[in-house]
Amino acid sequence: MRAPDTILPLELDRVGFAAGERMLLDGVSLRLETGVRTVILGPNGAGKSLLLRLCHGLLAPSAGSVRWSGAAGGEAVRHRQAMVFQRPVLLRRSVVANIRYVLALRGVPWRRRTALALDALERFGLASLAPRPARVLSGGEQQRLALARAWASGPEILFLDEPTSSLDPAAALSVEMAVQEFHTSGTKIVMTTHDLGQARRLADEVVFLSRGRLVEHAPAAEFFKGPQSAQARAFLAGELVC
Repeated sequence: MRAPDTILPLELDRVGFAAGERMLLDGVSLRLETGVRTVILGPNGAGKSLLLRLCHGLLAPSAGSVRWSGAAGGEAVRHRQAMVFQRPVLLRRSVVANIRYVLALRGVPWRRRTALALDALERFGLASLAPRPARVLSGGEQQRLALARAWASGPEILFLDEPTSSLDPAAALSVEMAVQEFHTSGTKIVMTTHDLGQARRLADEVVFLSRGRLVEHAPAAEFFKGPQSAQARAFLAGELVC
């Protein structure tokens, strides 16, 4: 159950990010509400992963502001969000210890950590792998472990950066099913993907970036039926877009 003092919506106001003198993101204003799955699309180099990192707080914007429900952020906000990367960041510990560690950071009493960790592993089909070293798992298993770890922390919002890009179809399907389970539980989903089929299956709304700028933000059905920008139309047609 979500806390009544929600951290959403997440609001970006004219956010920019520069590397040296080069603007990688420029003037992005965006409001992300609860209840809908947001998929970020765009060509390579458009700034999708960078935008996700700015939202999550891994990077600070060079210009503009990122605000959570009227607040700039803080420890409480960090503890109510999670992020899963294209290549999962796992500890050199057992599968179950990876989840216990996150629960410890969240202040869960040590007597409850193992039971909660095993429950999360069971939910994602990994209970039998609990004692194994996390880094010997297959790519799909590692990604499901990252999702189980996020689940155990109970995030209000989950960021996913190309979570299935290196997985085979069966593993990708298991990740998509996990994403749907997060959504059903009430967790806000914000993800990037290069897979248009996946975007059509999962998106409730689409954020489309090109050359570091927000070009479109629309309901998914409207975007896929008739994008408003030339860049998005070319992207959906499979053309090369800068």
